Amino acid sequence: MNTTRKNLVRTATAAAVVLGLTGLTACGAAKTDSSSGSGGGSGSVTIAVPSWVGAEANAAVAKHILETELDTEVKLTQLDESVAIDGLNSGKVDAVLEDWGGAPDKIKLYVDDKKSVVAGGDLGVVGHIGWFVPKYLADKHPDITDWKNLNKYSHLFKTAESGDKGQLLEGSPSYTTNDDAIIKNLKLDYKTVYAGSEAAQITQIKENYKAQKPFITYWWTPQWLNAQVDLVEVKLPEYKEGCDADAKKVACGYAQTSLQKYFNADFAKDGGDAAQFLKNFKWTADQQNEVAAMIADQKLSPEAAAEKWVKANEATWKTWLPKK
Repeated sequence: MNTTRKNLVRTATAAAVVLGLTGLTACGAAKTDSSSGSGGGSGSVTIAVPSWVGAEANAAVAKHILETELDTEVKLTQLDESVAIDGLNSGKVDAVLEDWGGAPDKIKLYVDDKKSVVAGGDLGVVGHIGWFVPKYLADKHPDITDWKNLNKYSHLFKTAESGDKGQLLEGSPSYTTNDDAIIKNLKLDYKTVYAGSEAAQITQIKENYKAQKPFITYWWTPQWLNAQVDLVEVKLPEYKEGCDADAKKVACGYAQTSLQKYFNADFAKDGGDAAQFLKNFKWTADQQNEVAAMIADQKLSPEAAAEKWVKANEATWKTWLPKK
């Protein structure tokens, strides 16, 4: 989400998609021959994949269709959100398919000032980050869903890691969140504790949920796990434009963010059918969650999950193909 997803969540269930960036051209990662630049295939496209499974789902489906329908080789490289934007600027990356607005200064510099990166339109998914508790806990303590009452319940969330404070469960430490500032500025008796990754956070949530233990966690939508566990959002102070502008002074919740795509400017101009396809790529949160669940919950490989989804949803992805 715009500054919202500064945070960013997600994490490393996006497993083995790391591929080297060596050999990419400085003016753009996509290598196309003369025919592909004018609309043909047989080119090469590099897509950055942030470390969360929703982003992995986007990339896997895009890769499958680009390779099978447009004769375009696709390279996936796992990069943190901010680093991926730098890659677009340098030409080491062609496309980022899910940006939550975690690097607004870089977007302004590269898109508005240098014009080395161009906006690729929205992904079709609206993201939101917040603090969540399990419904069974909210049913027992209805007022726990108001931040003003959190200190009254902090003792329920104490762990060995949080000491005498309540634990706010986080995902990967590589994500940029506002939570430490929110805790400090709202004078909350809590401490952020990082599970280490999205996968580890999900494991902890599942274990606590199964045991009906109290927990409060930094969490987000869309997320495939939300279909399996019933979580209720804690109402933080309302997000208003600019309330998170100063990272040290944040005392508000997170925004609703339309997730965006960005492209290297040369690729957007000269990438032919591949670039047009990625501009057209747009799906729903439910569709993304379906593929993400196949990968993270059903343990299909990203390739197998993408192939399964593509076979069952031809009417959707056919509209993404360039018009002939």
